[in-house]
Amino acid sequence: MEVTAQEVAAWMVNEIKFKGTLHQEDAIRYVREHFGESFVFVNENGNASLEKEVKKAFRKLHGGRVAWDRDGFFWAWT
Repeated sequence: MEVTAQEVAAWMVNEIKFKGTLHQEDAIRYVREHFGESFVFVNENGNASLEKEVKKAFRKLHGGRVAWDRDGFFWAWT
């Protein structure tokens, strides 16, 4: 069965609910290993990032209850 961006986003929200935070590098690593390379891309700065559809589904799922920490490169439950 093929994994969807929605499922990846649901994993992210659950991780943040359970642990309080999710660091971007940990998310990228987990998504690559468990969901596949198709959900990750290298951005114009040469950094690994989550695909747009994953981010879109993630924002929709958390509904503003998660904040991005720009300095620490992690998401946190608010």
